[in-house]
Amino acid sequence: MILEIKDLHVEAEGKEIVKGLSLTVKGGEQHVLMGPNGSGKTTLAKAIMGHPLLKVTHGDILVDGESIKGMKPNERAKCGLFLEFQSPTEIEGLGFMNFLNTARGSAGNTKPFKEFMAEVKERSEKLKMKEDLIGRSLNYGFSGGEKKKVEILQMAVLKPKIAILDEPDSGLDIDAVKLVAENVNELQRETKLGLLIITHYSRILNYMQPKVIHIMQDGRIVREGGKELIDEIERSGYGLG
Repeated sequence: MILEIKDLHVEAEGKEIVKGLSLTVKGGEQHVLMGPNGSGKTTLAKAIMGHPLLKVTHGDILVDGESIKGMKPNERAKCGLFLEFQSPTEIEGLGFMNFLNTARGSAGNTKPFKEFMAEVKERSEKLKMKEDLIGRSLNYGFSGGEKKKVEILQMAVLKPKIAILDEPDSGLDIDAVKLVAENVNELQRETKLGLLIITHYSRILNYMQPKVIHIMQDGRIVREGGKELIDEIERSGYGLG
């Protein structure tokens, strides 16, 4: 699967946030999008998934060469796209397992329920999640780190083709960052998942192998390179010298 962003311009409440951005992510690749607060990273992620409060004014978003601009978020998910939210919503009364079972059915996963439950149990153990989490309401009362692990569990079960991870390391201690990265890497090896990882910091990248680092500022990608860019950012900030 190939996700292509072509000269994308996105407005929020009449203000242009993404200002002509192009990016391509293929299955099996890891791409990293870094940049200061307010540069448009999260807006880009939401635009890819079709957030209703954002307006694409120019450019296109394509999956395997076909435009998805007119699709609703659930339709984009059925195409194989997945977004791990920066701040997952708490929904009291919606059981996590009911939600996940419905979502996997919508994604075409017809595995018998018993096998599905076994997979959820195995994945949750790998993420070292508390046993009671999967029996509770979706994200309700979860810590920041627990919410992040739940998002990764959802991704592992739904098996998208391209996943956008919006700050997957926020709210995690160093051991949990390593654990999440290992689980994401394992899923990518199993499924040839394409990844766009949005982050401010380099710590999760110590456990991953990104193909390209993209630096975003003021709604545009201003520089691209390998992991050497991370060292420059650590030394000089996003001014890069």
